[in-house]
Amino acid sequence: MASAGIRRRGGGGMTLGTPATNRLKRPSWRDPRLLVGILLVLASVAAVVSLLAGADRTTEVFIAKRDIPVGQKITEDLLDRGRVRLDPVQERYQLAAEGLPSNGFAVQRIPQGELLPKSSIDEAASVDRSPIAFSLDENLPAGAKVGSRVDVWASRPDVRSGGFNEPVRLLAGAEISQLENRSGGLGSNRSTSVYVLVGKQQMPQILDSLANNAKISVVWNPSGGQG
Repeated sequence: MASAGIRRRGGGGMTLGTPATNRLKRPSWRDPRLLVGILLVLASVAAVVSLLAGADRTTEVFIAKRDIPVGQKITEDLLDRGRVRLDPVQERYQLAAEGLPSNGFAVQRIPQGELLPKSSIDEAASVDRSPIAFSLDENLPAGAKVGSRVDVWASRPDVRSGGFNEPVRLLAGAEISQLENRSGGLGSNRSTSVYVLVGKQQMPQILDSLANNAKISVVWNPSGGQG
């Protein structure tokens, strides 16, 4: 009996037959492996899109180029723009998309590099403090700088003795809005002009002391207390 795949040929010799070949089948849409691959690709794309969307939740805001004192009108030239992630506190700050109020003034000092809080901007009528300058021949106390709280004392001249009367505290816990160091020229003493924010009710007493050439002293009040 002849083996499978062997055929005879003339002359009694035998040759091996050609084995049958397996043909590759075209993949079907019903192939589970193809469906799984498509689902994996779609899941990867969705994950990347979601990651990119979550990574950029920043908001464009206004940033103070320099210290903005109380009473200063808020304009674009005082501000830079930047993108930060605010999320839960976004409503507290003036966003670039909202623009600036047409008649907005600083009712609180805004330090350089800080974001622009909405609570620090209002109309001019809401500014209840004005800066007034005191010229000091003595050095400021250590720690006294823009934004610091100080007490202001005044000693009026004593006509009889030629000296000064006992000092009286004019302001307690007043905020320094600006400092200027000045020199009177060659060989002259340097002086410091301290701009302090003063309320409308306190202004008459301050102006009266200055008009009567009172000697002004500034004392650092680190607690900012009024007592």
